[in-house]
Amino acid sequence: MPEPDDEIFIQQCLQGDREAFGMLVSRHQRSVFNVALRMTKSYQEAQDITQAVFIKAYENLASYDTRFKFFSWIYRMAVNEALNNVKRSRRFEGLDPEHDYHTVLPTPEIDFEENEMSRNIQNALMFMKVDYRALIILKHLQGLSYEEIAYVMEIPEKTVKSRLFTARQMLKEVLLKRGYVENDR
Repeated sequence: MPEPDDEIFIQQCLQGDREAFGMLVSRHQRSVFNVALRMTKSYQEAQDITQAVFIKAYENLASYDTRFKFFSWIYRMAVNEALNNVKRSRRFEGLDPEHDYHTVLPTPEIDFEENEMSRNIQNALMFMKVDYRALIILKHLQGLSYEEIAYVMEIPEKTVKSRLFTARQMLKEVLLKRGYVENDR
């Protein structure tokens, strides 16, 4: 028997069933945590962000617009919370260019961390502006569509496409500059 749709859980939650919200958390917490971890590279901060996102989601569930997927709505919160967290922490400390930002993720489904090129890409992402980093993560690591990214980032779809082009160019430059890849020109 297939799992009930998110909308069913949302309706049950709005009718006072707290366990229904727990089902939404169970279904989406790993994805929210992973995007937060990729944005911050801190296990503790990702946990804090994940908790904050689900608290906000619970508090604002009545304002959820059913025209959009719940997944996209919660992702928007996760990205915004992670962006805010990164911007707050940057005011206090910069990135150490000699630090290896690769961390072992607690979830076995994150296979891309296991090979060297993926680690290099993850490290290179940490040298990019956070807004461009978010676009790369949402498109290439989380597999969101342009439409979903536009919703999550609260920008027009055409802007997503142009900024994603720029983000890819920036990532390539960082990879070349850091010596993670060779120039194939």
